[in-house]
Amino acid sequence: MFVDTTLRDGHQSLIATRMRTEDMLPALEAFDRMNFHSMEVWGGATFDVAVRFLNENPWERLKKIREGLKNTKIQMLLRGQNLVGYRHYADDVVELFIKKVAEYGLDIIRIFDALNDERNLQKSIEESKKHGLHVQVAISYTVSPVHTLDYYLDFARKLLDMGVDSICIKDMAGLLTPKRAYELVRALKEKFGVPVEVHSHCTTGFAPLAYQAAYEAGADFFDTAISPFSMGTSQPTFETMYYAFRGNGKEDFDREALKFLVDHFTKVRMKYVEYDVGMKYPDSRIIFSQIPGGMYSNLLKQLKEQRMEHLLDKVLEEVPRVQKDLGYPPLVTPTSQIVGVQAFLNVVYGRYERITNETKNYVKGLYGRPPAPIDPELMRKILGDEKPIDFRPADLLEPELDKARKELGILAETDEDLLIAVILGEVGKKFLRKKYEEKIGVDFNYLESLSDFTDDMPVYPV
Repeated sequence: MFVDTTLRDGHQSLIATRMRTEDMLPALEAFDRMNFHSMEVWGGATFDVAVRFLNENPWERLKKIREGLKNTKIQMLLRGQNLVGYRHYADDVVELFIKKVAEYGLDIIRIFDALNDERNLQKSIEESKKHGLHVQVAISYTVSPVHTLDYYLDFARKLLDMGVDSICIKDMAGLLTPKRAYELVRALKEKFGVPVEVHSHCTTGFAPLAYQAAYEAGADFFDTAISPFSMGTSQPTFETMYYAFRGNGKEDFDREALKFLVDHFTKVRMKYVEYDVGMKYPDSRIIFSQIPGGMYSNLLKQLKEQRMEHLLDKVLEEVPRVQKDLGYPPLVTPTSQIVGVQAFLNVVYGRYERITNETKNYVKGLYGRPPAPIDPELMRKILGDEKPIDFRPADLLEPELDKARKELGILAETDEDLLIAVILGEVGKKFLRKKYEEKIGVDFNYLESLSDFTDDMPVYPV
């Protein structure tokens, strides 16, 4: 019944994804005695942050977690055609990525698209089915005039027609009220009879109540986190929801294992206090701004780094205005970043005085089909007489892998290295360059400097 998110969304939401592999490994044996339906351990922002900030290989993390969880199914979060990055990747990249995660022993792949555009899910669903993974597609949940019960049911029908195995209601901003949770879960179960999982965040305080309502409506699975990495901008607490649903009878998990996990992750949470979102109580502003847990923690951190935390309230007020202008996209990666950065620029420089390339590409349709029409004035400002595309954005992309292999040379020693470089661009290449400098003792910066060598430069004996 319960899916644990501690090793993925728990720390992504609460400590800006800074938990290291070394913090996870001592807990795997205890996790394996908890009898979870599954554990979400990879994907989302963890791939990027492992490389960008922690100097860790995300593939090595996945390998070690799979080895340590011998009796528990593991799953990841995949951003559809965006994989674990922030742009659409060509189909050959999607094919290789899903092939590799299947080889690493992944059991369940949760796929979502920020815009609920089924075209952006098509390729990843096909490849996941091909490799025998359980395909769960998430409905990106939000609240707007266009996001009605019928809207979500129509989208669910499209997903089931594509062959998905289960559906997740992905409530990244904690906007799912008990009433809407009951209505949506009940309708999905009655209309389609499909397994339904509920994923929410406690940012607004709704989540535990929404879980209870969803449970009464017949939901099958619930995302929770071990108490030290629960609540706040994270998921509801496993211990609380377990006893709320099951009562005080005999547990079907190891109580000593739970005690170890609570003690261990209490220490881990303290270790990363400088990144901690520090939310002590629900934030009712999120009901209106709709900012998801991970976005909130990162936005706050970025504002503090630029000494602009005093603008937080104004940015939170501007976010729903930008969201409306852009056709009510659900705020989840990458649209949360697109909307959040644009809202920040609007506050600092004036509304749409500066427009990011990502906002421009969004308006052009390069991220997919918006749920509602984009503000006509904004569209004219960005596109002029140009029309947005009306087909799958990835159809514009040429295959990427062969070209990348040639450019990377010895840096792309494995498929995993190749994917790190393609998905993360310069950040990935820098990581691989450092890795191979340490391995073979070559200073790539020095080699690049030799390209400036000319015949008339003096040569000195060593």
